[in-house]
Amino acid sequence: MGKVTGFLEYNRQEPRYEPASDRVRHFREFTIPMSDSEVVQQASRCMDCGIPYCHSETTGCPVNNQIPDWNDLVYNEDWRQASQNLHSTNNFPEFTGRICPAPCEEGCTLNLEDSPVAIKTVEQAVADKAIANGWIRPQPAEHKTGKSVAVIGSGPAGLAAAQQLARAGHEVHVYERAARAGGLLRYGIPDFKMEKHHIDRRVEQLTGEGVVFHYNENIGVTRPISELRAKHDAVLLCGGAEHPRDPQLPGQDMLGVHFAMPYLVQQNRRVAGEDIGDEDPILANGKNVVVIGGGDTASDCVGTAFRQGAVSVTQLDIRPQPPEKEDKLTSWPNWAIKMRTSSSQAEGVQREFQAGTLEVVGNPAGHATGVKCARVDEKRQPVEGSEFILKADLVLLAIGFAHPISEGMLDELGADKDARGNLFADTFGYRTTVDGVYTAGDMRRGQSLVVWAIREGRQAARAIDMDLMGQTDLPR
Repeated sequence: MGKVTGFLEYNRQEPRYEPASDRVRHFREFTIPMSDSEVVQQASRCMDCGIPYCHSETTGCPVNNQIPDWNDLVYNEDWRQASQNLHSTNNFPEFTGRICPAPCEEGCTLNLEDSPVAIKTVEQAVADKAIANGWIRPQPAEHKTGKSVAVIGSGPAGLAAAQQLARAGHEVHVYERAARAGGLLRYGIPDFKMEKHHIDRRVEQLTGEGVVFHYNENIGVTRPISELRAKHDAVLLCGGAEHPRDPQLPGQDMLGVHFAMPYLVQQNRRVAGEDIGDEDPILANGKNVVVIGGGDTASDCVGTAFRQGAVSVTQLDIRPQPPEKEDKLTSWPNWAIKMRTSSSQAEGVQREFQAGTLEVVGNPAGHATGVKCARVDEKRQPVEGSEFILKADLVLLAIGFAHPISEGMLDELGADKDARGNLFADTFGYRTTVDGVYTAGDMRRGQSLVVWAIREGRQAARAIDMDLMGQTDLPR
């Protein structure tokens, strides 16, 4: 905990943002960090609540961050020990401190009064201070095991697993399909939410710990997975769940209609100075944009469209507009359904709730000109007579991801899948039904949060170490 009476003395404070009129002109992070004294004050609000739901995996933090402990350390201004505590459960707190939706704050006891401890802010401050002071250094293993592990995919699950396995003394090789590491952390999440030098710094740390990265390696295409199985003692699949949900709308094949991820990936490559190759540019400048979907990916499309110079951006959500405030007695400490406005949405999007998409309409040349919609009832069925058309030159489909891509590696592997098309494995052994092959992250659980990917990567690393060595010192 922090100060005994801190939650009575100090109000909740959050970092400020650059004004929307300024931040839409660039793709950099726009959060204005709090001073050390302000962060200390916020950490001091952590109370002796008895049952800290904030770090429970079911109601708060999936990686079980010891939140009351490092809040107390920050309150006492022992930043280095706070960093060590934070890193004991989370390999990349500067990632989660920026992009995690913070279920820990929903589970905070002070959230009963709508003023939870600013846990996410304190976490990011601790991680950033550790980096600024040079406390984040490679920690190579003192002894090597002689075992070799291949990790396929360098998203948060793959990176977390690779680091844990390398520190256990294994030889670790990471195979990444793209030109740089990070997976959707790098190519899916816009730079205005997390700049990519944070990933580069961690890759440098992992390299210093002995991890070898192989880029432009699309396993199942550039080389068969059988080659990796023969070469390594274990193979861990952390390729993500990238197959988009397909609404199969009439008119979806028109020009100007795209799934969200190609749009976001293109822009992230532009920001990084990477070549987008022979892909047709997907740009929102001077266009009326309609984003179909109500989640984080849709919000990222909204913010990207504004920065590209869209004339207007409308976001369609099939769900009814949630209440401004939740019923604490029926929701707390779980994640509550209530009206939430992301920083991207606050930049000027028009939000349409309870709006079902009927079709994309276009001109004789085959280019989209609008989206035909209708209000829906509680069963998400169109209400007769409620149809309307939104003008649209660019339509972005952002309704989530269904399962991993099977073509190539997974088809060759032939491992069992669950009912949703994800690789089948439990959360203890993380073993697939193919001997010596493991899986973790979105490829196993389906689309989820970065913090869940880090958790699964860490736990899978422990399971692999146990299987290879017969014992393990890695935490679960």
